[in-house]
Amino acid sequence: MPGKSDDYLNSKGSATGDIHEEIHLHTLGEEALRSRSHTMKSDHYSTYEDVLPFKETMGDTGLDSHQLQRGLKARHLVMISLGGTIGTGLFLASGASVAEAGPGGALLAYGLIGIMIFFMMESLGEMSTYIPIAGSFNNYAGRFIDPALGFALGWNYWYSWAVTVAVELTASSMVMAYWLPNIPSIVWSVVYLVPLLLLNLLSVKGYGEAEYWFAMVKVLTVIIFIILGILVDTGVLGGIYYGVDTFNRGGIQGLGTFSAFLTAGFSFQGTELVGVAAGESENPRKNVPKAIRQVYWRIILFYLLSLLMIGLIIPYDDPLLLKSDISNVSVSPFTLVFMKAGIQPAAHIMNAVILTTVLSAGNSGLYASSRTLYDLSNERKAPKFLQKMTSRGVPIYCVLITGGIGMLAFLTSLFGNGVVYAWLLNISSVTGFIAWMGICASHYRFRKAYVAQGYDVNDLPYKAKLFPVGPIFAFLVCAFVVVGQGYSAWSLDPINPSDVIAAYIGIPIVLVFYLGYKIVKKTKVIPLLEADLISGRHSLM
Repeated sequence: MPGKSDDYLNSKGSATGDIHEEIHLHTLGEEALRSRSHTMKSDHYSTYEDVLPFKETMGDTGLDSHQLQRGLKARHLVMISLGGTIGTGLFLASGASVAEAGPGGALLAYGLIGIMIFFMMESLGEMSTYIPIAGSFNNYAGRFIDPALGFALGWNYWYSWAVTVAVELTASSMVMAYWLPNIPSIVWSVVYLVPLLLLNLLSVKGYGEAEYWFAMVKVLTVIIFIILGILVDTGVLGGIYYGVDTFNRGGIQGLGTFSAFLTAGFSFQGTELVGVAAGESENPRKNVPKAIRQVYWRIILFYLLSLLMIGLIIPYDDPLLLKSDISNVSVSPFTLVFMKAGIQPAAHIMNAVILTTVLSAGNSGLYASSRTLYDLSNERKAPKFLQKMTSRGVPIYCVLITGGIGMLAFLTSLFGNGVVYAWLLNISSVTGFIAWMGICASHYRFRKAYVAQGYDVNDLPYKAKLFPVGPIFAFLVCAFVVVGQGYSAWSLDPINPSDVIAAYIGIPIVLVFYLGYKIVKKTKVIPLLEADLISGRHSLM
């Protein structure tokens, strides 16, 4: 081609190769699906939809022609994952972790959980880059392990985030009560639910932009906190040099480290949101790996450096650290450090930041649960009418129903001394860890199936590090947290049976979903050679 540079020719050749690869993939995919529909044993799947549960990616929902829109940019993905993790777990619960485990123990606990998060995100990155679909966790489990497991994980994850919406509505009223204590809590909950619904009904870009700026506020707060913490510790601000004396005096407080380990696990929940959003990102092969790489290191640095600053400046036995909660933001460890830096309105500033955190969590909860519900409907595991899309690519009924369920769950906190609300929270307490275990198990099976079906691991768009050690390690750590999260209940003397039941009630409910679907649909574990590695990739064409 005269007049064109070699670089241009090379790029054209590369692009042509990519097109040929996708055409070849499409052809192979259609042949594989046609073959599968005739050759698979009926007892492995309850219906053909279990083999091909991803019709929306190929343009057929059976209700209308509108599809989920790939409107999320790389910056949105990064901030969605950051925003899902940096919240009250850091701004409030971190103080209790330092008090119980000592500064050294808190760093150790959060560091170990951080390693688990790294491997879990590597697993998620490999699968969501290869097959980028909304509501991916239950999809992966359903196609690589057992459709019944996909059903259980999907409803488990939807429930978890739907209840989160209720939790954040409750939290919003508590935050506003700091400034305006005489206004009924239900007023603030409605005031904040309406804009959250509007953001999620507008378009995926509306959700992404809102989450971007919510997360930006939180990230800037953490950065400013770390900088001011260094200045306070070295005596530049406040006039007192702390050095490492306070940190060394606290050290590691034995069994308290175990409690901090559990707290750390709950604090990191939400990191996996980048996997939910992968199906609506502009260029998942490029943007998802980029987001995962950036998010992990930023989260670890933000958490560990923040904990270090708290441990260097505030004594671990300061009684205020144990009193920090959303109804008493004046004793947040962040507020205490800001006060030592001479920022007098620190409590008001942190209350505003925590309000942003609450809105961010509610926004993410509504998005994640609505997309999970939409995917369940596409898999024929939820009512078909939930597939209805707006012209902007928003599953309207999924958003509205999830918002309604969240509001109903919130209302339970206002009646009967909040007993029903408390049990709803207990049921959802371990759902995040169960989702992470599902991600790790699905990745293990995905890679095994990928190799068994003759594919080359080096051709994966994103290859997880240290397989199979990574997903196995992350799975075991999550299992340890699930089992150990009732530690405070069964360590009491005498043991209160209702507390123990409350701590673990979420586990049998997931088992009921799994066994119920398995018995009714008569599903079995999918053989590696029959695992579906094709459908869902058509959307990359």
